[in-house]
Parts: sequence; structure tokens; C-alpha cells
Amino acid sequence: MTAEVAASEVDGAATEQVPTEAVGPLIRGIAVLKALADAGGQEDLQELANRTSLARATLDRITVTLGAMGYVHIEGRRAVLAPPLMELGNAYLTAVRIPELLGPRADALAEELDEGVTLTVPDQHGAHFVHSAERDRRMGVVCSIGDRLPLDASAPGALLAATWSPAEWEHHRAHHPCVRGGKLIEACTDDLRERAAAAKANGWSLDDQWLEAGLIALGHPVHAPDGDLVCVVNVVSLIGRYPSAEALARAALPAVRSAVADMEQQLRTPPPEPPAAAVRPPLDTEVSKPGRGIIESLARGLSVLTAFGPGRDALRNAEIARLTGLPRATVRRALITLDHLGYVTGRDGLYRPNAAILSLGYAPLSRLSPAQLAQPHLTALSHRLSDSASMTVLSGSEILYVARAAPARLMTVHATVGTRLPAYATAMGRVLLAGLPRNECAAILASSAPTSLTAQTVTDVNALIRLVAQADDDGYALVDGELEVGLRSMAVPIRSRDGKVRAAINVAMHSSRRSVTECLEEVLPALRAAAADIERDLGPVSSIKT
Repeated sequence: MTAEVAASEVDGAATEQVPTEAVGPLIRGIAVLKALADAGGQEDLQELANRTSLARATLDRITVTLGAMGYVHIEGRRAVLAPPLMELGNAYLTAVRIPELLGPRADALAEELDEGVTLTVPDQHGAHFVHSAERDRRMGVVCSIGDRLPLDASAPGALLAATWSPAEWEHHRAHHPCVRGGKLIEACTDDLRERAAAAKANGWSLDDQWLEAGLIALGHPVHAPDGDLVCVVNVVSLIGRYPSAEALARAALPAVRSAVADMEQQLRTPPPEPPAAAVRPPLDTEVSKPGRGIIESLARGLSVLTAFGPGRDALRNAEIARLTGLPRATVRRALITLDHLGYVTGRDGLYRPNAAILSLGYAPLSRLSPAQLAQPHLTALSHRLSDSASMTVLSGSEILYVARAAPARLMTVHATVGTRLPAYATAMGRVLLAGLPRNECAAILASSAPTSLTAQTVTDVNALIRLVAQADDDGYALVDGELEVGLRSMAVPIRSRDGKVRAAINVAMHSSRRSVTECLEEVLPALRAAAADIERDLGPVSSIKT
């Protein structure tokens, strides 16, 4: 497979001249990631080889490499995108700071108008969502961070097209994936020219059911201090709430203009000092030993994207080399490749990340719930220990089961997703309570009016407070026979990146299965390892929840 063919797979356009120094394995690896993203996050390996026109042996080496990086895992005959891949998109989002700086004002605008509000950033052939403030309605607009809107059927598209040069218009006409089909590209381009002209004249644009029947939207540009288009604020509604897109514009424009003015002022906020820590190496040295089938040029090329981040929105070759620990020559060739594919833009020796990075699996991964992310780890934990494993969150004075795995055995712990149990009498409950401020924990325990469920149940509030404090100190809780005679459960917390306890996981069993000592020696290490895996996968997702 040639680099030229792979490039056409990446940007969905006709083949363009590939720079001589471009890294072919990086082009092909990105083509695989994008094909998986376009397939919704998973695909049969043979079908993936067909879609990318890659030899199966080549595809296997690529997936082995992506697997070693944690970006893809293989389930039977399917390749599945994994949450650690989101570090690429998070590097872009934290570098440009749009969700951080402008997201709160978008939320306030949504509250003021009682309509959905999104922030989108331009891409070569579309616009990606980077923030969404949705309203709680039966019929509403639901979008995921990273989802892409086509330029020729959206309000942001007209605003971006209004800034194009003749050469950019020609590129769009020649290469864009037309939503109406290949035979209507000329007509589609002509319609976009008209909408772009109107957007330029008005200073805002409309989507009058272009994207979807019944959907209307108002888009307004947000500019950087230097005048460049940074993003578009979109107010999204439905026909019925307003009689037309024009009616939405008349009602919403004053508030939108005020919000945009605030946002443009926020963009003048100086960037933070970049963290001193270096970016993690692209591959563990043990994994990348010769003979493991690893394509190091692919791993190194992708790791270049992780160099961007808070306070690092524009970097030089030497800075990226220092951050990643890669040779300058390796970084230079990777940047040439990424620039060619549209994932970075180089100007005057400085490279900036582009929104196209979000097309590398960010949207399907951002749609996963914490329970969905935890499920494979719970299944593996249950299989390893031959006991049930569950994940819960705190709901008032109760724990709520959100994910669960159990072995096929005659005797097992009976619980299902949605089951509620009193927090005071469960190991997961005590771990979750330990994550609260002490006064809040004490209030919950007191209000729950603990009662004896077995002869072993601790019901004294002060004693329970001490047990919760012990769970906090130990980093785990073990409850023996307090919820039900013979039931022994051990739990550990699941923490977000800020260190807060967000959930708990446990292993539950009959007390005859293992002694307390055996639980400490066998179950606790396995629980902590599973928790670490879940936290690793939850980290990238939780960083973009809005």
C-alpha cells in the first residue's frame, strides 16, 4: 500500500502529492484510526483491511502497535477504539482552551435562552463540537464532543466559507465529501457560496433545516484578538418552538452578541504556564522490544500530538523533541506528515494542533458512559476471581448499581444494574461516603436511620463514621455479614483526575470462599489493579464532560 492511497483514506479526498519525507506508517496508522472512528468505534478486522486497502499483515502490525499504546484493543475478530486514544483530542482541546474559557459562557447563554448551545471549531471539510450545553427535553438535540458537522449543511460551515480565498473554494469544490452525493457537488458548492455571502453580509448564519428536518440553528463567529475565526457559537432549536430560523435569529441575536463579546474578552486571558512534566514516552520499552511487531515510527508520530496541551498551543520542533524525548529528525518528519494530513498547521517554524485531531475516534469514545467504560474491566475481574464484581455510585443514602459482572455459578450474589442498597451496610457505600466531607457524611448516615439487617450490622452512627474514616485511611473497605449473613464484600474507590471519589467497585462472595486474610492477599490487589485500569479509561472522558 502506498502512502498516497492511505492519504486519500485519511481525508476522504482525491489523492494529493505526499511530501517526500512523510512517514508512511504514520499515514497508514491514522487511516486505520479514522476508519474505526467512521465505523462507530469498532470494526471487523478483515472489513477494516478492506476499507483501508491495507494488506492484512500490515493491518495486524498497525493494530498491535496501537494496542501497545492503549489506543485500540482486539475483541475476537474486531478492533475496538480504547479510551486512552482520547489523549490526542484532549491535547488539542486543552491547547486551544475553548471549552475551558468559553464553555461557562455558553452554558449561561443556554440557560438565558432556554435553548441548546454548542461551540464548534472549523475543520477543512466540517466543524467539530467542542462544547455542548443541552436542555432537558423529551425532544432535543444531542451531540457528542468531537462530532463533525458538514460545512455544506450547517450554520458554522457558511461562516467558515465566508473567509475562504479562491484557492480554498476550489479545493472545497474538488475534494469535499458532499452531503448530497458526488453528482451534486457543483450545485452544493454554489448553494454554499450563496449562504457564505449572506453570512459575510450579516455577520451570522442560519441552518434552516439543512442538516436535519425540523432542526434550526443560529451561528455567530467568535474571533481571536488577531481577528482569526476561533469558533462558532450555535443556538440550536426546533421548528415548533420557533416558526422559522429567521424567528430564532430575531429572538436570540441580542443575547448571542452579548455572549460573543464576553467570549472574545475571555480569549484575551493569558495562557497558563505549561506544566514542567514531560509527555509520556510513546511506548513502554518492554513492549517495544524487537520482534514484537511494533511499528515505532507510527507510535512516535502519534506521540508528537500529545506534546500540545495547557500553555502549549504552539510549539517548535525542538520543544516537541524535548517534551516527547524523540530525536529532532523524527519529530520533523512526523510534523511534515501531520501537516500534510491537516492535523497540525506549521507557520514560521511554529506548529499548532488542528480540530481534525478530533476525528481520530474522539466522538464515539466521548459517548461512552462510565459504566460502559468500566464493564470490560469488571468482566475481567470477575473472570479472574470467579466472583461477582460491581460498580456503584452514591445516590442519597443509598448505593446505585451501574455496572456488574458475575460468574455462571449456582451460588452468587444477587444484584442487577439499578439495584439500590443502604450505603451504611455495604463496602462500596463506605468507600463512597469516605469521599465526602466529614460533616456531609455524618449527615447522610444520621438521616438514613441505620437499622439492623443482620446480627453483625453496625447501626451506631458514631461507629459508622469511624468505619468510614478507616476506609478513607486504608483505601478500601471490607464488610462481613452486615448486609446479609454469609456475604463478604471488599470495595475500593474510583477517583477522577482531581482525586475525588466518583464511584466504587467491589468483589462480593460467600464468606466460605475466602478468609479475610485471603481477601487482603488475593482480592485487594486485583481490585486495585482493576480500579487503576478503570481510572485510566475514565480520565480522558471525564476531562471533557460538561
